[in-house]
Amino acid sequence: MLTRYDLDRKALAALLADQPSYRVDQIWVGLHRRGAEPAELTDVPKSVRARLETEAPAGLQEVTRQVGDRGKTIKWLWRLHDDNYVETVLMHYRDRSTVCVSTQAGCAMACGFCATGQAGFGRNLSSGEIVEQVIRASRAAAPRRVSNVVFMGMGEPLANFGSTWTAIERLHDEVGLSARRLTVSTVGIVPGIRRLAQERLPVNLAVSLHAANDELRDALVPVNRRYPLDSLLHACREYLAAKHRRLSFEWALIDGVNDRPSDARELAALAVPLRAHVNLIPLNPTEGYAARGSPPIRVREFRDWLGALGVNATIRRNRGTAIDAACGQLRQRTSTVFPSSVRIARSSTS
Repeated sequence: MLTRYDLDRKALAALLADQPSYRVDQIWVGLHRRGAEPAELTDVPKSVRARLETEAPAGLQEVTRQVGDRGKTIKWLWRLHDDNYVETVLMHYRDRSTVCVSTQAGCAMACGFCATGQAGFGRNLSSGEIVEQVIRASRAAAPRRVSNVVFMGMGEPLANFGSTWTAIERLHDEVGLSARRLTVSTVGIVPGIRRLAQERLPVNLAVSLHAANDELRDALVPVNRRYPLDSLLHACREYLAAKHRRLSFEWALIDGVNDRPSDARELAALAVPLRAHVNLIPLNPTEGYAARGSPPIRVREFRDWLGALGVNATIRRNRGTAIDAACGQLRQRTSTVFPSSVRIARSSTS
């Protein structure tokens, strides 16, 4: 089923073949630049608006909307046309508003500390279902403007490369977001990173690393068994050479597992040659993983150890923990609204 934002301009023109070309342009701009619903396109005849509602339906049906952090974080649960479910998070900061989008219903990467990885894979999202998450969040953000989009929600973006890249191009070319404000996060899909390096837009790349030796990373991030660190780092170097963008490593700090001085030394040995920025993320609790996140004092110590070793590292401020919208938490307590046969959760990449 093609949803409203799955239609490219040519497909929209075919749908409205009986309308003048300027009418197609009006609708296209209204949907993308204004984020308007068909009923709000008052410069378009009512009969055409009605056709859009029925022949180009929305792809996302809101099931729940949760608000946290005194209104600064909003999480949506969406039902898709086939009764799969995904979540989207909007985060307001002093200087920006960021949307965290999902690219898959569920995730096949099986990272044990992540709620999505614990639940398994449903299906890939279409490009329109990804774009529509940004449009719907943008409407809720008004009068503020969404400035950043991070592909760090449910799923592994580079395991759904076609839809992810089509959505990136649409957000850049039609919605008007700068490539420098678009960040793709991956657990380390090496072919996807190499393919990303060949595309035309210099988006940001964030790698969910979590361990800097193959033995530990095999346990935390199972895809490392297929794409071990040597091949992953080689692909990162290729991306840097092609795009000249800053590389980020994501590191979820797990108490007694990857927060020791030896872990800091191993991480620094990888990050310094690549001039990579490290985002430290205290592990957020999930029902299916018993280990605790590192306590605040150890998080600060780990940051300081990295700094002493020449690594630019920051501690990511947790947002949305109270509504299960923080990194690694999407699709936990909302499970009661899902049919028991649907397997959805949250990717390790956010």
